Amino acid sequence: MTLKFKPFRRLVLAICAGVAIVSIANQASAQTSWPSKPVRIVVPFAPGGTTDILARAVAPELSKAFGQTFIVDNRAGAGGNLGADMVAKSPADGYTLLMGTVGTHGINKSLYSRLPYDPQKDFAPVTLVAGVPNVMVMNADKAKALGINNVPDFIRYAKAHPGQFNMASSGNGTSIHLAGELFKSMTGTYMTHIPYSGSGPAMMGMVSGNVDVMFDNLPSAMPQIKGGKLKAFAVTSAQRSAAMPELPTIEEAARLKGFEASSWFGLLAPAGTPADVVSRLQQETAKALGSPAIKEKLLAQGAIPSGNTPQEFARFIDAEIAKWAQVVKASGAKVD
Repeated sequence: MTLKFKPFRRLVLAICAGVAIVSIANQASAQTSWPSKPVRIVVPFAPGGTTDILARAVAPELSKAFGQTFIVDNRAGAGGNLGADMVAKSPADGYTLLMGTVGTHGINKSLYSRLPYDPQKDFAPVTLVAGVPNVMVMNADKAKALGINNVPDFIRYAKAHPGQFNMASSGNGTSIHLAGELFKSMTGTYMTHIPYSGSGPAMMGMVSGNVDVMFDNLPSAMPQIKGGKLKAFAVTSAQRSAAMPELPTIEEAARLKGFEASSWFGLLAPAGTPADVVSRLQQETAKALGSPAIKEKLLAQGAIPSGNTPQEFARFIDAEIAKWAQVVKASGAKVD
């Protein structure tokens, strides 16, 4: 006698189909309901620097767009690696983001022999927030006392007095650090590197006279330049900055062909974050950066807003890692 199981088979298939539909519906519901609680934007440096400034400019706009609080959480240490690693190892649920930098996602892969995270594999790029030039600045009182008015003056004095100057940075591996190392290697000068936990603390050291020179991000340095506490010599970008067009580039000022060491900042999420969440974050961030109020504010500080797509940002990061590998090699800088 032949037994027929077709009705039972149809029942099993129907149950499986139902489970699949419920699963898909639950995933869609989870994505569309995001965010249902506050979102944290980790800044891997101390308050007061450009990374912090940009995160605090974007966070309120995202809070308004999504109806949930976006909290800025400063986690400084190890040239940005501490905060970046924390985000890399956070749940990929859209509730922990990183304001990454050229240091955490461009320079450090070549600079550190043991990086605790992979800047390409461990993150889902959201969008490039802004690019900024760095600016070579010196404590204004010290510059006046030594008769240093421009980059050539500085180079002459530094060569005549090797090791006299201390060079501040926001941490090992940051573009602020690497800009200084590149300057040293291309000019044949020597300065002692003093790394701080962020641009804000480094700037306090500059203003107080504890350190002498810095290649800071323009947005965080500009208030002290305008206030007369710092003497600005030149920008480190390939072109002059629209925010301070009177400043030459270092290439112009010192005839250092090919000198360029600018910074950038962008939002990233842990790898595996739902594509829908990443897309919504990118769209709202780009909308905020394109608004007249935010755009004008950032441009006035020397930052150039972006808001590109996740795919464009990912390709940009790949290119930056390749570019900075050459800069690290040329400068001879290494952090173990």
